[in-house]
Amino acid sequence: MKNGTVAALIRGLCIELSGKPQIVICDAAGAIPAGAVNIEIDPAASDEGAAGKIRDAYDAWKNTAAPAHGDGEVLLPSCAALCVSGETKALYWIDGDINSAQKRLEQRDAAPRKVKAAGNGTLIRMQERAALMKNRIALVTGGAQGIGEEIVRNLAAAGALVFVADLNLEGAEKLASDINAAEGRMAALAVGVNVSDEASVEQMFNTVAEAAGGLDLCVSNAGVLKAGSVLEQELADFKFVTDINYTGFFIISKHAGRLLRTQHCTAPSWKTDIVQINSKSGLEGSNKNGAYAGGKFGGLGLVASFAMELIEYNIKVNAICPGNFLDGPLWSHPEKGLFVQYLNTGKVAGAKSVADVRAFYEAKVPMKRGCTGRDLVRALFYIVEQEYETGQAVPVTGGQVMLH
Repeated sequence: MKNGTVAALIRGLCIELSGKPQIVICDAAGAIPAGAVNIEIDPAASDEGAAGKIRDAYDAWKNTAAPAHGDGEVLLPSCAALCVSGETKALYWIDGDINSAQKRLEQRDAAPRKVKAAGNGTLIRMQERAALMKNRIALVTGGAQGIGEEIVRNLAAAGALVFVADLNLEGAEKLASDINAAEGRMAALAVGVNVSDEASVEQMFNTVAEAAGGLDLCVSNAGVLKAGSVLEQELADFKFVTDINYTGFFIISKHAGRLLRTQHCTAPSWKTDIVQINSKSGLEGSNKNGAYAGGKFGGLGLVASFAMELIEYNIKVNAICPGNFLDGPLWSHPEKGLFVQYLNTGKVAGAKSVADVRAFYEAKVPMKRGCTGRDLVRALFYIVEQEYETGQAVPVTGGQVMLH
């Protein structure tokens, strides 16, 4: 059994007991500190079998640790030791945020924690909405630049711990460093990934589990675009777009779903999310851009199908379908942007300048502007907050594409 799997099960139990996000850091085996939970697991055990052993170990530990705690409080461990046949295999350090968990690891502080459990009342409280993402663990693919970067920055600013997942690891590391400096805490961690390579994706989620204990939100944002006529486009270009935008989402969902399912074994009440950043092209098609639109249409089919299957594990699966990001580099780059390309190729009849091309596309939108990262992130927060929505494709298009 992988260390990351055990970390996710421990995190799940602490979430289930407290109703609040938790962080679990996997550490190498060492002397078991006083106050730790001792967990004996058969390496061949299933996730469900391991979950039962962890619950039993917690119950035994609670009965011996048992410091006084008041009404509405629960007792949580700060350290757990994984043992196999009496031999310590790994230690797991647990707290409500990654900075506190890291401090416990460094100080070998395994003192039990008294935590006020989250309530489940019928009233919607504004302070709870404001803290929606606080200490949740999120991962964003394609997170080092563009819209992915905007999603990462907003999630970190809202209090989440965000894994910046990107093929461009150097860019992801720089962004994480910049965010951590701005936030004054460990708010972002970089992880390299090729979303079209299953081994790479599997390793990424194991890294996340070992570094933080699990996941609450997976944003599948990585995507590429190579436009071309169906009469002219090379098969290699079509496959390149499809491998990232369609097959890549399948691979991400498969391994995110496995991690979230493991966590669910000990946190059956905790809802988690997989969100695909799709496109308005997934709702209405795109002229001479069939590879992109086809992959996005297919992505919505996967979203609806995965939503039906994964809700058994309290995993919600939804998509956001944004309109054109007219201020982003895809459109506005002074040399390679679509505005310049469309002007040079005469795609917009009568256009004499880039401004004319932009005006043409803005006129298609009832709100007369392009989509922004801020618009998209508001939709993302809406999806995470909703407890009764799954399998949805939420348009964020300024009215250009409306609900049916």
